[in-house]
Amino acid sequence: MQSVLHRKMTVLPGGKIEIVDWELSAGESVDVIVLYPTSPASKRRSAVDIFAEAPGQCLFKTAADVEAYLQAEREAWEN
Repeated sequence: MQSVLHRKMTVLPGGKIEIVDWELSAGESVDVIVLYPTSPASKRRSAVDIFAEAPGQCLFKTAADVEAYLQAEREAWEN
């Protein structure tokens, strides 16, 4: 009969998980199953939302806004 080890733990930096149990022997073969909570769809954000929050980023609403910005930059380079 298989024994089961169940622990709640926090993921360490770098996505690492460390399991320590004195009943485990060095060199012993074990199966590890990681269950993590599913993210609700409401937490999913679009790339536009992420870029809008980035510091120093310019977000344009229309293609005309982009063209106006590029034209102003070109004129600034010429001066």
